[in-house]
Amino acid sequence: MTDKMAEIEIAEPSNIVIFGATGDLSKRKLMPALVSMFDCGLIHTDSKILGVVNNRTEEVWLELVREGMLQFYPEVVADEQRWQRFLSRLVMVPGDLADDATYARLGEALMTLGGKKNAMFYCAVPPEWYGRVARGLHAAGLADESEGYRRLVIEKPFGHDLESARALNHELQSVFSEDQIYRIDHYLGKESVQNLLVYRFANSIMEPLWNRNYIDNIQIFASETIGIEYRAKYYEKAGALRDMIQSHLMQMMTLVAMEPPVEFSADAVRDEKMKVLRAVREIKPEQIKIDTVSAQYASGTIDGKPVPAYVSEENVSPDSAVETFAAVRFYIDNWRWQGVPFILWSGKRLQAQASEVMIHFRRPPFNLFNSHASVPAANALVFRLQPEAGIFLRLNAKKPGLTTDNKKMVMRAPYATGGDGVADAYEVLMHDVLTGDRTLFSRADEVEASWEIIKPILDAWKNRVSVERYRAGTWEIPAMDELTRNCDGGWYKPEDL
Repeated sequence: MTDKMAEIEIAEPSNIVIFGATGDLSKRKLMPALVSMFDCGLIHTDSKILGVVNNRTEEVWLELVREGMLQFYPEVVADEQRWQRFLSRLVMVPGDLADDATYARLGEALMTLGGKKNAMFYCAVPPEWYGRVARGLHAAGLADESEGYRRLVIEKPFGHDLESARALNHELQSVFSEDQIYRIDHYLGKESVQNLLVYRFANSIMEPLWNRNYIDNIQIFASETIGIEYRAKYYEKAGALRDMIQSHLMQMMTLVAMEPPVEFSADAVRDEKMKVLRAVREIKPEQIKIDTVSAQYASGTIDGKPVPAYVSEENVSPDSAVETFAAVRFYIDNWRWQGVPFILWSGKRLQAQASEVMIHFRRPPFNLFNSHASVPAANALVFRLQPEAGIFLRLNAKKPGLTTDNKKMVMRAPYATGGDGVADAYEVLMHDVLTGDRTLFSRADEVEASWEIIKPILDAWKNRVSVERYRAGTWEIPAMDELTRNCDGGWYKPEDL
């Protein structure tokens, strides 16, 4: 074992059960991540992967796994010894998720693999199945931790509004305890997102400036050039507000705005995040048009190729008013952030792909240099999550020559180069589940608080019959200029640094 691996906690033996083992998530993300984790020693060699599969033979299932690996991790299949080693860890449990006998059969399979011991149950299934799977596991005695831990993993979305989120939490907590439930958000598994906490709390230069006295505005965004791809049925029910802002970006906001926790533990970190959510100013119905923006992409051109409008995508209603771009201006009413706007936005089919947190500092209070010199630009600190993760600091410097005019200078500190040592988000998060670290997972009260914050927006948007359009491949969303009118520098876009 290398010195690097010696620093990483190795999980105890645990059986990894995947509900939805023939689905897209399993194929694209889970199976490739599990291969890598086994190869790196992050999963104990005595662990098995049990796939719950309906209406397929084991031979067919294994071939589906192989086809998925050829598509998303082909080097594994190319190495016959490595592939056979992984195959030996796979066990199929046949059955329908709606049938109690399936969970009893799963319990029997776990017994044959070493009796009642540790198990992670991963719900890689549509959200409407989460409660049914949890109840089935409980009825089969598989939520009992008397002889080993039992951890239930569910993917977002955690409900589609406040009422459904509360109902889901109640249903899950009626059969599993809260500390057994892991609400996974792959965004928080990204190395660069986790590094936000280190940037903030391991560098003393940050803390004195991290407040309303020095910061003018903060903009957190995820910009995409792709459309909805194969997710039309989900997206027609969700939209950009639910898909990105309520979950990923609000989680990012809590990491940026939170106070230093008393210790780096799951409850301490999540307690501070909850304080941020509780301090978010309520958006009144009359403020919806002022503090939010929604729009939908029309046809356009990206990378020199024509792309269709959202309403022309497969499985999308031609009359759809679902937003593919959403933005919200939040205020956090506490001593640190009073009056500082937090602009959260996300959109598809935009001009560039990037995910960033931009901290825009106040301008110098006085232009010290010649009256004809240009006004110094405001300093900005940018945490780039993707692509090319890193941190960028915008400063002012003197232009060369016989002048006191200034120019912008950007100091760049890439987080990692060449991908060395950067783990996939699902590897990070599944390892945390196996080792019992809940720091990067949402607690029930966090989920409900975030839904409660955006509830007035959802209520205002739910019955609309039209939405503004923007041309694909552009930043042509005029309402964003109005939303950021009182932000020094206006609407920050990835190319503005």
